[in-house]
Amino acid sequence: MKKLPSLFLALLALPCASALAQSYYPTRPVRMVVGFPPGGGTDVVARIIAPGLSENLGQPVVIENRPGATGTVAAAMVAKSPADGYTLMMGHVSVNAIAPSLFPNLQYDVFKDFAPVTLAASVPHFVVVHPSLPVNSIRELVAYSKERPGKLSFPSAGNGSTPHLAGEIFKSMAGVNLVHVPYKGSGQSMADLLAGQHQVAFDTAPASAGYVRSGRMRVLGVSSAKRVPEYPDVPTVAEAGVPGYEVITWYGVFAPGGTPPAIVNRLHVEIAKAMEAPAAHARLAEVGADGTVTRSPDEFAAIVRADTARYAKIIKDAGLKID
Repeated sequence: MKKLPSLFLALLALPCASALAQSYYPTRPVRMVVGFPPGGGTDVVARIIAPGLSENLGQPVVIENRPGATGTVAAAMVAKSPADGYTLMMGHVSVNAIAPSLFPNLQYDVFKDFAPVTLAASVPHFVVVHPSLPVNSIRELVAYSKERPGKLSFPSAGNGSTPHLAGEIFKSMAGVNLVHVPYKGSGQSMADLLAGQHQVAFDTAPASAGYVRSGRMRVLGVSSAKRVPEYPDVPTVAEAGVPGYEVITWYGVFAPGGTPPAIVNRLHVEIAKAMEAPAAHARLAEVGADGTVTRSPDEFAAIVRADTARYAKIIKDAGLKID
């Protein structure tokens, strides 16, 4: 029998070596990058999931906040990281689906540069106001705003973020003139609303819920199609005066593009287990998050593709542009 060329034998060994390496994954800490400062919705969801994921993987999962440019700075960094499963990103619909329609010079490709792992949470937005604002309903907010065009301001997590889009869509549908003020994350923007520098916000439930429960902000409506079970007395914005208004934010875990499928699948399974743990499930519900895990990485990838197309149309139809 003729001997097989050594190069051919080496090529045959590659899949085996890859599978062997993946079977031992992870052997060191895993970092989960968050493109926003602490305190925002993305950060909150990441920190709820991280402890259970650490336990399931047998290695620490370290949250690393890298704020800047509505999360796109962190996304570009993760896109260029080694595809070995040791750098993950808690992604966001604004970073992974909306950004391509708003940022002409985006430093990553949302489809090629990331491997979707799983949906982590879907959350509605709360329309909240500072307690000093003399309005107690969406209809009253609309009327008050129309009487004072350009006098009320709303902060957001940054240009192109979902709190920004939620506010712009509200302005368009309600026919009001509110001034947008972008920040580097919801933690900062909501702090300034709390301090009275702004009057209204359209941020996510995780970013707003703590302030609402403590009475430091007043919630007028929720952006989902149905009321949130944890807040049954809060009407939807649509039923409260702006028919058709609906905005949902999702968070999801991504790995760099080219990460081996075996690692992606392992992460999917372990994240699902972490989210199903009673403590994590209760914490997600507490902040108004629907902790629905996608059935597979492919299912999550399909959601990303569909929302990229959907928001491209919304942004075009509304004529939204980055300031």
